[in-house]
Amino acid sequence: VQLQASGGGLVQAGDSLRLSCAASGLSFTVYWMGWFRQAPGKERKFVASITPNGITTRYVDSVKGRFTISRDNAKNTVYLEMNSLKPEDTAVYYCAARALTRNEFNYWGQGTLVTVSS
Repeated sequence: VQLQASGGGLVQAGDSLRLSCAASGLSFTVYWMGWFRQAPGKERKFVASITPNGITTRYVDSVKGRFTISRDNAKNTVYLEMNSLKPEDTAVYYCAARALTRNEFNYWGQGTLVTVSS
C-alpha cells in the first residue's frame, strides 16, 4: 500500500492550499480516508476524515468551516482543501487509510509540509 501526499508549501496567513493523496495497492473504495497533522514538537493529531462513499465527513473543531475533505474514488485520491490558513495550521500533513474492519487508521503516507507565515 502506498499513500503519496502532495500539495504542501509555504503560504501566507489567509491563503489557500489543496493537498492531494494518491492511494495505490488497496481497494480504495472500501477505505475510510483521513488527514492528520503534526506540528513541530507536537504529537500527530486528527484533522479530517471521510467515509468510503464520500458522504460523511468529520473535522477537528479548529478547522471546521475552513477545511474540506473530499475524495475521487475513480482516481483513488483524497483531497484536503484548506482555506483561510493560519500560522497555527503549520505542520506536516499526513494522509491515512482505514479499512472498514479496523478501528484505527493503519496505512500512512509520507507527509507533506505546510508552512503558514503571519
